[in-house]
Amino acid sequence: MKHKPKITAILLGMFILTQFIGLYVVDYYSSTKIVDGIPQNVTNPNQLPYGMQTPEIEKQSDFYTTLFPSLIIAFVIAISLLFFLTKFRAEFILKLWFFLVVVLALGISVNSLIPGSWKYPAIIALVIALPLAFIKIYHRNFLIHNITELFIYPGIAAVFVPILNLWTIIALLVLISVYDMWAVWHSGIMQKMAKYQINKLKIFSGFFIPTISKAVKMQMQKMKKSDLKKKRFKVNIAILGGGDVVFPIIAAGVMLKTFGLLSAILVIAGATLGLTYLFIISEKKKFYPAMPFISAGIFVGMILSWVLL
Repeated sequence: MKHKPKITAILLGMFILTQFIGLYVVDYYSSTKIVDGIPQNVTNPNQLPYGMQTPEIEKQSDFYTTLFPSLIIAFVIAISLLFFLTKFRAEFILKLWFFLVVVLALGISVNSLIPGSWKYPAIIALVIALPLAFIKIYHRNFLIHNITELFIYPGIAAVFVPILNLWTIIALLVLISVYDMWAVWHSGIMQKMAKYQINKLKIFSGFFIPTISKAVKMQMQKMKKSDLKKKRFKVNIAILGGGDVVFPIIAAGVMLKTFGLLSAILVIAGATLGLTYLFIISEKKKFYPAMPFISAGIFVGMILSWVLL
């Protein structure tokens, strides 16, 4: 949807900030570093906390024969389960699911920020993540929601980057983009899911910024403070879905471990330009799938990386 320039700038700013936080978190857990343009295995890399382990990759063919098919199957099962629970209004289970994912993702990101000299960093990260996740899921708060979103997607990306390579992330972006177009333009599932999350579950996977019109703002200014709490006002919401944020981080993370930092930055720049283009051409009261535009920008960044670096 079309947004005011200020709102668009805020969404883009949060998007870019999350991308670079994601690069840091992914690099923190990466078992591969680029040295003089060549990928090198890291001795004693930082491990994901809470017992999570990435599968060992013995040969490149594992990406295509085992890891990628398993990832696609997992995505299909997760999306199907989400639709099923939504259809039957299983709000308790949905909220619990979101809560656990948020706790783990926040824990992964926060753990990477804790100084290495501190004891029990994973426990400290969990102590920080639990109350934030609880407020986010069970007591909707605009600031807590958006602040935690900055760290949730980097944590998720850190789990998936190790099991993807250049060709599988390209394939994944194509599949996600096709699905996004179908879900928004054909079936309308994405809009229904977003409305259900916001209106019924009181949660949303992604950034959201509430805004009010000038007319409503003027009306509020004329009212007494005691009357404001009694009256309901129409609030518009600018949103950017979580998938539109996390997949560029994953793509940049794959480029980081494969080609280095500059290549990853080019991918982030491309994704940002693709999203910016969408914001510019979009029309009011119309919904658009963001991933095709973001993926196109990512592919441009990959091509520039190949040509320039």
